Amino acid sequence: MVRINKCIELMEQDQAIFSIPGIDLTYEAGLEMSQTWADMIQFDFEHRGFDVDGLASFMKGLKDAGPTPSGHQTPTVITTVPSNCMTPEEVQYNAWQIRHVLTAGVHGILHTHARREDAVRMFVAASRYVHQQIGREQGIPEGIRGSGGQKEPAALWGIEPGEYVERADPWPLNPNGELILGLKIEDKYCLPDADKIAAVPGLSFAEWGPGDMGMSHGKPDDHDPPYSDEMNNARQIVKSACDKSNLSFLCSWHEEGRTEEENARHALYEIGARILHVSDPKIAEVLRKEMGRTMPW
Repeated sequence: MVRINKCIELMEQDQAIFSIPGIDLTYEAGLEMSQTWADMIQFDFEHRGFDVDGLASFMKGLKDAGPTPSGHQTPTVITTVPSNCMTPEEVQYNAWQIRHVLTAGVHGILHTHARREDAVRMFVAASRYVHQQIGREQGIPEGIRGSGGQKEPAALWGIEPGEYVERADPWPLNPNGELILGLKIEDKYCLPDADKIAAVPGLSFAEWGPGDMGMSHGKPDDHDPPYSDEMNNARQIVKSACDKSNLSFLCSWHEEGRTEEENARHALYEIGARILHVSDPKIAEVLRKEMGRTMPW
């Protein structure tokens, strides 16, 4: 099966995923970024205006200027949403946010402050259409994404609406799914249940959110290394939880005194990150070749 979501192919191969932020929520920005060297584009709605119309315009620009050099309709695009994943009620009452970004055509969501296993299960349910049955026996609630908004994202994915409602489902829970769902396990309240949180079926990646993790431990300036033993331990807890559930670990590294390539190498080879932020395409090219990836990327 030809994948719509390039990053699923990379996760299946345990390859590094190089991510960059979106430059703007406009059609023109989508046109500009359609041929990006990066594997993933991320937009932040956790701290910025929730501009879904702009997101839809950006996605249309990506599609109209595509396909990508690797042959995909668009690069993989993920977003955060304004709400958190602290309780199932919070996720359920704000499921419209998840529904709106998915209808704009994105390929995944990174949910923030995942504190409870039951909240994460509701997050997975909020991303799924009602008819999907895979995972129900594993405790995933019935999907709460309804019919009516599939035409636009289907066109962006280059498939028919009927096919979209089958493939717009979380991978690897659904082997044919094209959505990647991730979590920020990012404060001291998440750590005791990190293993249970990461083990919820339907997830594919997670990060430890050092900025919020540091703030949660009373250290608001602890976003970047060198880290205290407390912070290093927190990162290890989240990384271990990811390893136990076969999730890709999202973790960049920005240590003063090191070059960007040195930091990227540290994140990739020492920390074990598989999703990282790199701004220089030449660094990504070198590391891709080292990991056996061939062009077109």
